Amino acid sequence: MPKFVIEREIPGAGTLSERDLKAASQKSCRTLRDLPEVQWQQSYVTGDKLYCVYIAPNEESIKEHARQSGFPANRISLVTAIIDPTTAE
Repeated sequence: MPKFVIEREIPGAGTLSERDLKAASQKSCRTLRDLPEVQWQQSYVTGDKLYCVYIAPNEESIKEHARQSGFPANRISLVTAIIDPTTAE
């Protein structure tokens, strides 16, 4: 199944408290219960953005999660390859 990186513009994301991040995570997970074909792997929190890694059948299912959860999906990028330090060997 395809993997996507979703860029979410959320002003002040990097200053959200642990409680706020937990609440956002719970909201996303509740939405995912209605979208069993979509899997959230992890997210990276930066200053004003979240970068989320999802496995989903297509971009439309990512957009539907964003619509239902209320989280923005400002940019959705299909992952075409994964590299790491072992790729250099």
